[in-house]
Amino acid sequence: MSSIIFSIIGVYIFIVMGFIAKMSFKEQIDDKTITLINVYFLQVFLTFWGLLVRPVDITLLFAPSIYLAITIVAIVISAIFAKLLFDDKKEYSIATVAAIIGNTGNLGIPINIAIFGEESIPYTTVVNLVNVFVVYTIGVYYYSHGTYDAKTSLTNIVKLPILWAAIIAIALSVYGYKPSESMLNTLMMGAYASMTMQLFLFGIYLYGTKMQEINKKLIVWVVGFKFFIIPIVAFLVLYNIELDSMIKGIIFIELMMPLAVANVNLASLYDCTPKVVTALVFVTSFLFLGFIFIGVKVLTLL
Repeated sequence: MSSIIFSIIGVYIFIVMGFIAKMSFKEQIDDKTITLINVYFLQVFLTFWGLLVRPVDITLLFAPSIYLAITIVAIVISAIFAKLLFDDKKEYSIATVAAIIGNTGNLGIPINIAIFGEESIPYTTVVNLVNVFVVYTIGVYYYSHGTYDAKTSLTNIVKLPILWAAIIAIALSVYGYKPSESMLNTLMMGAYASMTMQLFLFGIYLYGTKMQEINKKLIVWVVGFKFFIIPIVAFLVLYNIELDSMIKGIIFIELMMPLAVANVNLASLYDCTPKVVTALVFVTSFLFLGFIFIGVKVLTLL
């Protein structure tokens, strides 16, 4: 359990740094500029590095297929009920998609290593790959739709270089391309810069976020959906299929991950109340410190 706690603390250090930086320099730090640099440039390195550092093994795709199926079911449920609960367009978009976009990479991979060991890495890698596509298709659509119409939101999906980078990287990996060590080092530099900047950006937006100004119904809905509805749906699906217990556990834990900082990136990019999304990421990240241990106990029932 201590390894899980230290994995979480290691990630949160950079969030604290971002918070302190914004508190110290205030308007001298341009939030939107950092978002644009990260999304349009550094995350391209992260995508290539994440997909080329290990070959994509087709035999591993069963686990992410189940993850994707559960995610789609969750999105349908979320979209239906969010429509009934929220009249504001931006709140509806956030309520629909925020809980779906979990931190399967920066937090999910190290936590699964802490629970299952390094043999979990191939599975967490491909699950995170699926999550990347969810973020930059469904995530982009809903966060963009909070500000723009449906046509523009669909166009915004294909405008992002990350999606195309992922497609190219997968194609290269499937065809057996192995980057040189110098190339991997270059990609790794950009990847770690991107991950650090995402966490740093979260800390920046966290500064000045006032919880009392946020719709409490939205907070309750996102938290409830993230830590109760999604785990229940995941448990029902995983309990009733034949699959190695470790793979079931990896899928379940990845679905329990708190909201990813990518939510803040997209909310900022498309002006979908990023301060609200930042608060939701913070709340779920804090509550996750307790729910993760409940999740580990649930694994024994799968």
